[in-house]
Amino acid sequence: MPGTPDSPARGVRRVELSTTNPEPIAEFYAHLLGWVIIAEPDGSFTGWVGDRLATHVRPGGSGWRVVFAGPRARDLEPGAAVDTGRVLHGPWAPQPRPGEPCWVELMADPAADDRWAAALGWQVRDPGAEFTLYDAGADDDRRPVAGRLTAPGGWTCYFAVPDLAHAIAETTDMGGTVLIGPRDVPTGAVAAVADPAGSVFALLENPVGWGGTWCATARAHA
Repeated sequence: MPGTPDSPARGVRRVELSTTNPEPIAEFYAHLLGWVIIAEPDGSFTGWVGDRLATHVRPGGSGWRVVFAGPRARDLEPGAAVDTGRVLHGPWAPQPRPGEPCWVELMADPAADDRWAAALGWQVRDPGAEFTLYDAGADDDRRPVAGRLTAPGGWTCYFAVPDLAHAIAETTDMGGTVLIGPRDVPTGAVAAVADPAGSVFALLENPVGWGGTWCATARAHA
């Protein structure tokens, strides 16, 4: 993994989904999350919430990738990358709207903390803990950009929904699967689900900001 970047990654530019049959999967998310889908010339699809890009659905089969915004574009390990341009989703961006990414969480061993902190310029709030936050910003304005939970699975993107029970019902009606939930956790009311092709993501009900209740509380007590 590359060394310390030119400046910290302060949020997410977009998330990407690589799936074998992108058109029906893009339509699944459009119905579930209210995206406006645009077919691109290369056979991929972009999903928009208003004027903000939520995702890019591409042909392939490697699942989700979180693309952070930074000064230098580069691939990290599978499941993440950095691209140039402004942050569209994160603690300094506008409050998440329904259908937008509203949090990202790394499912990994605590040993991953140092690697990601070095790669993206983050501070680790509680190194070695079962759950920790990755912060960016000056000491007087540190904000959580992402979380890390001790579990297998890599990066997971959370999407904001206004009604979690309704979104779960829609997921199953359209051929998706509910993996965990619904349940109340420090982030808020969440569920982990998979689309009809098996790609895993999470739903967070009415987040009060990037990261939901957990990060709003954590920032207040930073």
